[in-house]
Amino acid sequence: MNERRSSGHSDSSSSRFQNGGASGKQAGVINTRVRIYTLLTVGSIICYMYYIFQSSSFHGYRFWVYDGTGQHPIDDTAPDVATTTAEGDVTTATTSAFEAAPTASASTFWLANMEHRGAAPYHSDGDYKVFRNVLDYGAKGDGIADDTDAINLAISSGSRCGQGCDSSTVSPALVYFPSGRYRVSAPIVAMYYTQLVGNPLDKPVLLAAKSFKGMAVIDTDPYGPFGQNWYINQNNFFRAIRNFVIDLTEMDPAEGTGIHHQVAQATSIYNVVFKMHEGAATKQKGIFMDNGSGGFLSSLKFYGGEVGAYFGNQQFTTIDLEFHNCKTAIFVNWDWVWLLKSIKIYNCGIGVDITSGGPNKLGVGSVLLLDSYIENTPTGIRTFRTADSTPPAGGTLVLQNLIISGVDTAVLGWNDEKLFGGDEEGRNTTIPFWGHGKGYSNEIRNGSDINVIADDTIDAIPIALKDRAGKILERPRPLYRHIPAHRFVSVKANGAVGDGKADDTAAIQKILNTHGNTPAGQEKAIIFFDHGVYRVSQSIYVPPNTYIVGEMWSVIMSYGDVFNDAENPKPVFQVGKPGEEGIVEMSDLLFQTQGPAAGAILMEWNIRSPQGQNVSGMWDVHFRIGGSHGTQLGSDNCRKTPDSKVHAGLDSACISAFMLLHIGKTASLVMENMWLWTSDHDLDADGHDQISIYTSRGLLCEAETGPVWMYGHAVEHNVLYNYQLSDTKNIFMGVIQTETPYFQSNPKAHEPFPPLEAWRDPDFTVSCANEKDKSPLCEKSWGLRILNSTDIFAFGAGLYSFFENYDTACIEKRACQQTMVEIQGTKRSDMVPSRSNIWLMGLNTIGTENMAAWAGADGETVHIKATDGNRNGFSDTVGLIML
Repeated sequence: MNERRSSGHSDSSSSRFQNGGASGKQAGVINTRVRIYTLLTVGSIICYMYYIFQSSSFHGYRFWVYDGTGQHPIDDTAPDVATTTAEGDVTTATTSAFEAAPTASASTFWLANMEHRGAAPYHSDGDYKVFRNVLDYGAKGDGIADDTDAINLAISSGSRCGQGCDSSTVSPALVYFPSGRYRVSAPIVAMYYTQLVGNPLDKPVLLAAKSFKGMAVIDTDPYGPFGQNWYINQNNFFRAIRNFVIDLTEMDPAEGTGIHHQVAQATSIYNVVFKMHEGAATKQKGIFMDNGSGGFLSSLKFYGGEVGAYFGNQQFTTIDLEFHNCKTAIFVNWDWVWLLKSIKIYNCGIGVDITSGGPNKLGVGSVLLLDSYIENTPTGIRTFRTADSTPPAGGTLVLQNLIISGVDTAVLGWNDEKLFGGDEEGRNTTIPFWGHGKGYSNEIRNGSDINVIADDTIDAIPIALKDRAGKILERPRPLYRHIPAHRFVSVKANGAVGDGKADDTAAIQKILNTHGNTPAGQEKAIIFFDHGVYRVSQSIYVPPNTYIVGEMWSVIMSYGDVFNDAENPKPVFQVGKPGEEGIVEMSDLLFQTQGPAAGAILMEWNIRSPQGQNVSGMWDVHFRIGGSHGTQLGSDNCRKTPDSKVHAGLDSACISAFMLLHIGKTASLVMENMWLWTSDHDLDADGHDQISIYTSRGLLCEAETGPVWMYGHAVEHNVLYNYQLSDTKNIFMGVIQTETPYFQSNPKAHEPFPPLEAWRDPDFTVSCANEKDKSPLCEKSWGLRILNSTDIFAFGAGLYSFFENYDTACIEKRACQQTMVEIQGTKRSDMVPSRSNIWLMGLNTIGTENMAAWAGADGETVHIKATDGNRNGFSDTVGLIML
């Protein structure tokens, strides 16, 4: 991720609906299996069908997710975020291993009441502080004093990565805000590799003074005087903001923004409330996001403002956003793909606006709105996509399980055309599925405009993927907010060193053996990895019922000969053994390798969530291979060489891993905001030069029954594939993102890693044997490979190929890669026996000739070509592939 991305992208009582549109006809729910079909009219290639969904006959989404009372007062306190769990394999219970302390108060938050031993081992200052409390730097938090300078001092102190730095991993900072009211008159500048964390038991208020001047209360990428940002927005990694109230109500209503959030991967905003002026005069925005390559937002509330969330980014995942009394809740200025999940909108003018650019230059690529609710809002979604709009795939929209109440028009089009009617009676009404874009299936191989509905007896999404309310399961990041500090076990206080030099294998394993797998009925501990770099030379086994929290992405780094044998690969972290059940939770960790590691599997996840308990998972856990200080995989020894022929004898010192993440056959878990990155450039070297390092495989999922959930998930720059799903089922992905290695096809994908049948590797020498002149473009890393699997649901995918041997000239011609997605196998779903029940929605590719390919029933390969009406400016977009 260096210069490879453009900042833009050139590119009746029984009836619940009163439908509008050209025909004005109504149709009942069709009692057949889920299907794609087309209604063609003269002079039009895009046609719309309007359906009446009768609650008495539709059995897919039976549960009311929301209470429907309409009473939603502002809540300044930390919300009790309910942890939902899946039904079926993981059952319906919502028990927690950690019960709230009955006498907990704001002063008991564990992070503020523990000894902080974290250190930055590669920083030049031996006294450098990782943990900083803003009160120690002069902030008052009394709502009267101007705390701007003190807060910015807490962030910037100690030779950190500010203006002109671009990126650095050696100077992390966790900046803590105790409860209070912090008045600011200028932006709080969130530097690179910074976490801003408030007390979740009583969220601190960042109060913009009446005299406030600047772009936003928190600015993650400031603009200089000539419009140049501090950081390259597509490379603006590793940041977090959580547990705050941002209050703009003292400012003039004509100005003010809560957060300027121009970021890329490994970034998040969580548990933040935005208070803005209401009424006609307000021009305020909660979040202003103008660019980047992200990213993840969750558990946010917006009150008032002209726009609650103003979005612009390449690909993004947003979960649990709540809007009250905004003129427009969400405005998407531009994107390639955006997932809006569990969005709640009350009393706004417009719910989601994707009209940017107008019908002749649609700025929005694709938006997916899933498991959401809109109440007392005249227009639910506004779009300018028409039969003649450009680009042809622009404005692709998918609605899944959208509940409306008091919405005049669910989808309003150009010239105020009602594309999908509303619910003027104010009754809770479910839209099971509606698509506005292009779709493909085995029956429709050349593509067609989609209008997809779920059948009245068959819901295609298995119950194993849902919570008790019928939504796709989410599990919010655990904050352990009520757990006292004495239950957090510091690894540094128990023998681990974390200095990037010592071997911490034995110490870490002893701590896990001692404090993991606590028997039922005993007080459980949370293992705390103080910030540091912990080198391990043997596999670390993580037993069931283990809870791990890092500090500012504490690093676990493999090294040594054990991890350099490609014929005998070993996991660095083995989470459970095959068949083991229990709960494992991990957050704020980072895994990497040091030096050559041809046999390293960074993590092998085997643990399965038991019946009656929460779902295991990882939150803000990242894998970073090379490109940072201490890895010995940087620009000093792995610099790119596009002018030299690279072959199977390439320098073994730059073979960096066997696999990033292996999800085993008995596994189940949820993953949220994870970036699995084989580095394309050096984050710490002065020039941030591009590098060529070689990881053979990205994520391999073999979970035989799942369920597995991936939210805000990315896997990049791996040689054979980025994602591979083999003999698995019950998988949810939203949004996933990949990039093909920049050096390919020099060497091609089968170098330096020959395919291993035991790992179900792709054999490019066989599959590309007949491609002749196109062989170099054929032998490239798969973005997504699905083998003999069923019940796969991808709500958004951005799969990109930007280079041919470091040259970007191939992008416009769609000639960087031949095919991005491969689907093999004839296995049929138990849910829908006639199909595999594979749904790819909002599939976006760049630089590839064929977006996806699969074998049809007649044995012939079906190719979805990027140029087959799927052009969408810089990217190419398909609304739905259903097999």
